[in-house]
Amino acid sequence: MKKLFASLGLMLALLSPGLTVAQDATAPVEDTAVVETVEAVAVEAPVAAEEAAPAEVAAAEEAAAPVPDKGDTVWMMLSTLLVILMIIPGVALFYGGLVRAKNMLSVLTQVMAIFCMISILWAVYGYSLAFGDGGSLNWAIGDLSKMFLAGITADSTAATFTDGVVIPELVFVAFQLTFAAITVALITGGLAERVKFSALMVFGALWFTFSYLPITHMVWATGGYLFEAGDLDFAGGTVVHINAGIAALVGAIVLGKRIGYGRDAMPPHSLPMTMIGASLLWVGWFGFNAGSNLEANGGAGLAFINTILATAAAGMAWMLAEWALRGKPSMLGLASGVVAGLVAVTPAAGLVGPMGAIVLGAIAGVGCLWGVTGLKKALGYDDSLDVFGIHGIGGIIGAIGTGIFVAPALGGVGVDDYSMAGQVVTQATGVLITIVWSGVVSLVLFKLIDMTMGLRVTEEQEREGLDTASHGERAYNL
Repeated sequence: MKKLFASLGLMLALLSPGLTVAQDATAPVEDTAVVETVEAVAVEAPVAAEEAAPAEVAAAEEAAAPVPDKGDTVWMMLSTLLVILMIIPGVALFYGGLVRAKNMLSVLTQVMAIFCMISILWAVYGYSLAFGDGGSLNWAIGDLSKMFLAGITADSTAATFTDGVVIPELVFVAFQLTFAAITVALITGGLAERVKFSALMVFGALWFTFSYLPITHMVWATGGYLFEAGDLDFAGGTVVHINAGIAALVGAIVLGKRIGYGRDAMPPHSLPMTMIGASLLWVGWFGFNAGSNLEANGGAGLAFINTILATAAAGMAWMLAEWALRGKPSMLGLASGVVAGLVAVTPAAGLVGPMGAIVLGAIAGVGCLWGVTGLKKALGYDDSLDVFGIHGIGGIIGAIGTGIFVAPALGGVGVDDYSMAGQVVTQATGVLITIVWSGVVSLVLFKLIDMTMGLRVTEEQEREGLDTASHGERAYNL
C-alpha cells in the first residue's frame, strides 16, 4: 500500500508543472472574456436604462396623477343640480309671479328656452372660450381648442383650489354651464312684458358670446386680466350679477317703458309664486356659492353658512327699512331682500367670516331697497322686475365689500400681500371693467337687433299680453 501511495505522489509531482502551465495559458483568455463581458454590459446598460426610462417615468406619472375624490365629485354634481333648481323653476317662478297674469307664461318660456340654448352653446364653444388659453389674447378670452368638448373624456380632470386635488372635468363643465345659463336668464327680468321673443333669443346668444364669456375668462381663468390682478369673485358677483344687471338696465332703456308705466297699476299677479321662486333660489344658491369651492371641505362649509346668514340679514334689513318707511312690512319686500342678500354674498361667500357676511347682507338689503325705489325713480327707467336694482346694485356692494371683509382682522380668510385699500381698488377696478364691458356690448347688440329685426312687440300685442301674442297659450284658463 505504501508503494502504491508513493507511486501516485510521484505521478502527481510530474504532472503538476503541466497543469500549472495549462492554467497560466488559459488565464488571459478568461480575463479577456471577462473584460469584454464587462465592457459589453457597460455599453448596453445606458442604452437599456435610456429605453427603460420613459416607461418608468410614465409609470411614475401615472401613479402620481391625482384621482378625483368621490365625495368631491358627488358634491359638485349635487351643486350643479341645485343651480339648475335656481333657474328652472326658481328664477322662472320668481319672475313669473311679478308680472301681470297675461305675461306669466311668456316669462316661464323665456327662462326655459334660454337655459336650453345656452346649454348647447356652452358645450359647442362657450367652455373652450371661457377657460381655454387664448395665447396673445389670453388676458380677455380663451381659444377653441376644446370646441365641441374636444379631448374631454370621463377620465379628464379639472383642478380645484388645492394642489393635487381634482374633479372630473365633465362635472366642472356642467357646473359652469349653469352659471352661464342663469346669467343670461336674469336679463329677461329687465325686458319683461314687452320684448319680442325672437329678438330676446338672438340677443341672448350674442351677449353670451361677447360679454359673458370674456368677463368669465378675465375673472376666473388663469391668465385673465382681472384674475392676474387679484380680483376676488368667489361665485360670480361680477361675472353673473353685475354683468346681467347692467345688460338688463341698458335693455330697459333701449326698449323704453311699458305702455301705461307710471300711470296704470301694474301689481304682481301672484306673490305666492314669487315667494316660492325666492325660496327655491335660496335653496339652489347653496350649490351656487358652496359649490364654487369645488371641494367638499371646510371652505364649502364657510360658504354654506355665509349663504344662510347674509341672506337672512338682508331680508331682515329690507323688511325693517320698508316697515319704517311705509308703515308695513311686505312679503314682496322680504323676498326681494332675500335675493339681494344672496347676490351680495356671492362674491364673498368663501372669503369672509360669518359676522362679516351678516354685515354685508344688511348693507345690501338697505342698498338694494334704495336701488329699486329712490335710484329707479330718479333715473326714470322701467326695469320691469328690478334686475339692476337688485343684481346690479347688490353685486356692486358685494364685490367691493369682499375687498373689505376678506381682511383677517374682520374674520376673513385673507389673501397674500393683503391691504384693505389695495384690495378695494382692485375690486372696484373689476366692477368698473364689468360695467363698461357689459354696457357697451349690450348697447351695441340691442341697437343692432332693433334695427334689423325689432326688439319690441307691437302696441296691440303688448296690450293683449305676450302669453297669447307670442306663444298662443295662456298661463291660466279659468
